[in-house]
Amino acid sequence: MARGKLYTDDPVVVVFKTSNRSNAQTKMKVFKNRNVDEVIDENSKLPGIPEAAVWLEVGVGESFIQKYNLKYKL
Repeated sequence: MARGKLYTDDPVVVVFKTSNRSNAQTKMKVFKNRNVDEVIDENSKLPGIPEAAVWLEVGVGESFIQKYNLKYKL
């Protein structure tokens, strides 16, 4: 039997700080080809996000890109 569609058309948005320091740079990474479960899996290595990064927020959808740009002044 065929499996259902694993990936949606909605992007997964991750906002993170590059380290745990107070003056660390805040960045945003958008994944368009990954499932939200793959992104939040703690054992997976994501390109563009360092191991020491502190995740602030995760969202699914185009609206979160605009919302996080305004909130974190990116």
